[in-house]
Amino acid sequence: MSSAQSLIDSGRPDLVAGRPTSVAHLFQERVALTPGGEAYRYPVPVDEHAADSTPGAEQWRSLTWAQAATRVYAVAAGLLSLGIEAEDRVALASSTRLEWVLADLGNMCAGAATTAVYPSTNADETAFILSDSGSRAMFAENTAQLDKVVAELDRLPALETVVLFDAPDGPPEAGRLKVISFTELERLGAEHLAAHPDAVEKAIAALDKEQLATLIYTSGTTGRPKGVRLVHDCWAYEGRAQEASGLLAADDVQFMWLPLSHVFGKTLISGQIATGHVMALDGRVDRIIHNLPVIRPTVMASAPRIFEKVYNGIAGKARAEGGAKYKIFLWAARTARDHARAVQESRVATGVGTAPAGLRLKHAIADRLVYSKIRAAFGGRLRGAVSGSAALAPEIGYFFVGAGVPILEGYGLSETSAGSCVNRAEDIRVGTVGRPLPGTEVRIAEDGEILLRGPGVMRGYHNLPEKTAEVLESDGWFHTEDIGELSPDGFLRITDRKKDLFKTSGGKYVAPSEVEGKFKAVCPFVSNILVIGNGRNFCTALIGLDEAVIMPWAAEHGMAGSSYAEVTADPRTHELIEGFVRRLNGSLQRWQTVKRFHLLPRDLDVEHGELTPSLKIKRPVVERTYADEVTAMYSGANEA
Repeated sequence: MSSAQSLIDSGRPDLVAGRPTSVAHLFQERVALTPGGEAYRYPVPVDEHAADSTPGAEQWRSLTWAQAATRVYAVAAGLLSLGIEAEDRVALASSTRLEWVLADLGNMCAGAATTAVYPSTNADETAFILSDSGSRAMFAENTAQLDKVVAELDRLPALETVVLFDAPDGPPEAGRLKVISFTELERLGAEHLAAHPDAVEKAIAALDKEQLATLIYTSGTTGRPKGVRLVHDCWAYEGRAQEASGLLAADDVQFMWLPLSHVFGKTLISGQIATGHVMALDGRVDRIIHNLPVIRPTVMASAPRIFEKVYNGIAGKARAEGGAKYKIFLWAARTARDHARAVQESRVATGVGTAPAGLRLKHAIADRLVYSKIRAAFGGRLRGAVSGSAALAPEIGYFFVGAGVPILEGYGLSETSAGSCVNRAEDIRVGTVGRPLPGTEVRIAEDGEILLRGPGVMRGYHNLPEKTAEVLESDGWFHTEDIGELSPDGFLRITDRKKDLFKTSGGKYVAPSEVEGKFKAVCPFVSNILVIGNGRNFCTALIGLDEAVIMPWAAEHGMAGSSYAEVTADPRTHELIEGFVRRLNGSLQRWQTVKRFHLLPRDLDVEHGELTPSLKIKRPVVERTYADEVTAMYSGANEA
């Protein structure tokens, strides 16, 4: 290995070193510090009988920290009354909503450990996760989640109780399971506290920092998911590290729509409690655009796919308007990227980020014409949008930074409690994932693999000691299986997944994610792309198009009324995408170029098992599904 590089480079490292035992303790501290401060916002339907109500209307309500504590402690006491004990696993299968946070915090305050389950997970895998974890109880969003476990109940001997967030009117079919509503659990907890006022305080006081707090199962691009064991110290560290880094601040308003079952969303709960800022919760993806101007967040987090879709939507709208408006957009987009690059290069070279006078003038004009409208669509107050879980195409990053919507790309894994590295708003380095959070060390191995060490690193895979030994060294270094490099001033750049790198038959290595990212930057119609070429004499690609962008284009080009599959099979669409592939190839080495491609008859999705719940492509699944199409691209070909 090369020499290790350890960076505690910003903020208050003493906060990290002096962290409390657990997030439950952190929560107690927060409630004591700012009991009347706003903690959470959440949407509720407007009374349909109100005179001024409209169908589907909603309003946002708030909980103060003191109000949140009352509910969290009631949940914790309710679990204790059901016989839940220290480190008992309690599963949580729900979309992102207020009750998810209350349940998770209630689990931790009771001394239990949360088993996170994506609500989109099918019955078979849900049963595997609950069985492997040995979960005794489960919070379920609705009867659809309950039905999954009832269908597989013979595989779940440890499961006793299900708590429903959305309870049906009548008793659901649940076999031997005890089923109660979330409201009933809180009532049981209030009664338990009336009889045992210090029950929750005692449970929190008994917590040990190395006690299991969470089992998060890797979404697994191959095989069964592995349960990642994250202890209380992991989350306490993440909370203090995010605070110390300046990533989150007390006066922030954070819009949380990410799935909290994913480690990326989960870790931000810790940061929010540490800083005490407001978190607005609504996991309905179809409401994001509507919610942004209502919430007016200062901070939000997202997977790159959302930023790509926003960019494609903006570009598509400008293209549809045509003429001068489209030319103005193209000029403004180029100006945004040029300005962002110039400022970044100036900051790296001199420590002061600035751009040449002529470029500043063009940027100011573009701001009035284009960028101000983009910022308004995000609510007008966004100081930072954290991007994680997959690579963001640099050209997309430069565009948004130049438009005044700073995307702070970060890096982490389920095995590191998510937060390991992140760009800071005052020092963005597009194309990197920033510097390590205070207390986290980064090392680049001799083969280029990134190794991480710090309090956020897991304590192992649940029930899989051999798998743990493969990735976790005795001195705490975790092998990420990602390839990267560190700049002299500590910015980490991810170049590819170690297992995704492939070698062509000509002996040249190709990093597919690099090629895929470049294509997303040049083609506004793409949704997903998979570059193939392992052991082949040239590269090909399977491409899924963004339906919301390609269908309007198709209607304008004589394909109105055609289905998505018909549009992607049309020679005119192939010709359109071929033009972008040629642009891509112009920026690549010869052996990286995409010689042939196939447009998929439908986009990749979670439902067909081609994407993980965090929207990573399951490469082996996709290649198996479209094996005939891949074979056809190489059939009779001899291109070098």
